[in-house]
Amino acid sequence: MDLKTATAIRRLRLVSAPEAISFLLLLVCSVLKRTTDFNAVPVMGAVHGALFVLYVIFWADAWNRAKWPLKTAALYFVLSVLPAGGFFAERMLRREAEDAVIASRARKEGVVGA
Repeated sequence: MDLKTATAIRRLRLVSAPEAISFLLLLVCSVLKRTTDFNAVPVMGAVHGALFVLYVIFWADAWNRAKWPLKTAALYFVLSVLPAGGFFAERMLRREAEDAVIASRARKEGVVGA
């Protein structure tokens, strides 16, 4: 994995958890709007919208650079629209990055011919 690919995956990973948190907070704010006089939906909607747009941009960049199969790319996109999916995406992306580092070190040391 080259540096640009690793950076693209890292950016996606770093935005996935905040996007999931903002989604969950938006859901809480929606419930509070209906049950109390507290209305933070406009603010949380804007925050979540901005983070979701960043997630989609970083997802497209990571898909393009990492050459993921359609199934993998679709999985990461579906995780972005599920309330807690960003947490699972972050965990999967972290594992993918760690595996890439291990494979890179193994190639460097000549352990693996890949």
